[in-house]
Amino acid sequence: MKGTLLLTTVMMLFLNCQQPYDKETLKNEILQTEKAFAQMTEEKGIAEAFYHYATENAVIKRENDTLIVGKNAIKAYYDKQGNENAVVDWAPDFIDVSEDGTMAYTYGKYLWKFKGEKGDTIEYKGVFHTVWKRQSDNSWKYVWD
Repeated sequence: MKGTLLLTTVMMLFLNCQQPYDKETLKNEILQTEKAFAQMTEEKGIAEAFYHYATENAVIKRENDTLIVGKNAIKAYYDKQGNENAVVDWAPDFIDVSEDGTMAYTYGKYLWKFKGEKGDTIEYKGVFHTVWKRQSDNSWKYVWD
């Protein structure tokens, strides 16, 4: 009986330590999520896209190191920015996923384009860094951007 209990315990530990996810598959999921996120900014607006892909307690860092905490605050931030004429584009240059498949991060370049008061196009370029968390429904939402 003790041998069976020991064997069962060892097997459970072994199975829990194995990587249950294929990292390349998960990296592709993150890439597709990034693409869908960017596409949603074009189709439904920046505020709605940043709201949709945020976890409840997501944080974004904007402007002079201002932290906006929570998906509702993030949506309110973008709503009041007047981004109706803004276009944002980005793509990850790098994607990695945790060994247990629950977290991931990306970074790459972004480009914001706005129409200025005189009708000229104003561009802001930079580097983004996003931290993603796998949800219970296997979707990915960002916790940090």
